[in-house]
Order: sequence, then C-alpha cells, then structure tokens
Amino acid sequence: MEHFLNGVFRLSRFLNGVAGLAITFIMVLTVLDVVLRFFRRPIVGTYELVAFTGAIVIGFAIPLTSWMRGHIYVDFFTGKLSKNARSIFNLITRGMGIGLFGLIGWNLILVGMNLQRSGEVSLTLQLPFYPVAYGLAVSCFVQCLVLLTDAVKILRGGYE
Repeated sequence: MEHFLNGVFRLSRFLNGVAGLAITFIMVLTVLDVVLRFFRRPIVGTYELVAFTGAIVIGFAIPLTSWMRGHIYVDFFTGKLSKNARSIFNLITRGMGIGLFGLIGWNLILVGMNLQRSGEVSLTLQLPFYPVAYGLAVSCFVQCLVLLTDAVKILRGGYE
C-alpha cells in the first residue's frame, strides 16, 4: 500500500512541477510581450497562450494541493464531531469528491474527443484545443487517486 501512496504522491508532484513550469512560462511571456509592445513588436497569440497555459496551471496544481491539504476548508462543524464521526464524514466527502472528479474527467475526455473530431483550433495561432481537455482530464483522474489515498489514510487512522 505504501508503494501506491508514494506513486500517487510522485505523480501529483510531477503534475505540480508542470504547473510550475507553466506559470513561469506565463510570467516570462507576459513580461516579454509588454517589453516588446514598447518597441511596437508584440508577441502574436499571447492571449491564447496565456489562456491555454492558465488552464494547465490550475488543473495540474489541484492534486498536490489536495494531497498537502493546502485548500481552504471550514472545520467549524467537523471540529465538534467525535473522531469516528469525523472519519465517517471525511470518508463520505472523499467518496463524493472521487465521484465528482471522475465525472469531470470523463466529460473532459468526451469534450476532447469532440474537439479533436471537429478540428477546432484557436483563432490566432491555430492551436488545437483538445490536448488541454485531455490534460485536464488526466489531472482530474489523478485527483481521484489523491482522494482515494486520503480515504486509505482515514481508514488507517493516520489522516488527522
């Protein structure tokens, strides 16, 4: 089981590294575009690149953020519950999260297939949309694995 937990952590960390590179790309691209606009030579397609890359940043950062419990949560209600009741509550919410992210991932695959079939591309750079949809779907499925590892930790008593 430890091998599975470590594998999910490494996969989440890898996706977060990709998100970090993507946000760095956005910053460099934006600065270069602003500087080059001063010389009347803007970078064509900056808006599209930032939009595509922004989706990757947000989607790929979710699994590690969830693993590290870096998201915002309100524990006012759950703090008053006993440890067993809190564990049950956490298991139920993790199960709901797995269902939600599983559905989102599946629908992103369907959207990606439709975009790939239709050949839809961005206006300026003619970049295809479907790789972003597939990448976000993968991120959602990794998030499902992270929530599954949370459930394992809860059942083992090592979550809190």
